[in-house]
Amino acid sequence: MESAFYTLALLACPVGMGLMMWMMMRGHNKGTTGEAQGREDRSEVDALRAEIDALKADRAARTPPHRQP
Repeated sequence: MESAFYTLALLACPVGMGLMMWMMMRGHNKGTTGEAQGREDRSEVDALRAEIDALKADRAARTPPHRQP
């Protein structure tokens, strides 16, 4: 009985890891594909870049200029 417990404990990690990898690969196969996905990704990247630029401009406007000693 004790060796069965150790065997089960030893196999739990690789079996669990394989199950998690299988579930993650299933999730990547769903969704839109092709050119439509590329356009969506590009528009999202452009929107994020615009947001970063706006945040940088806001931060630059709020911080006083550094003085050299």
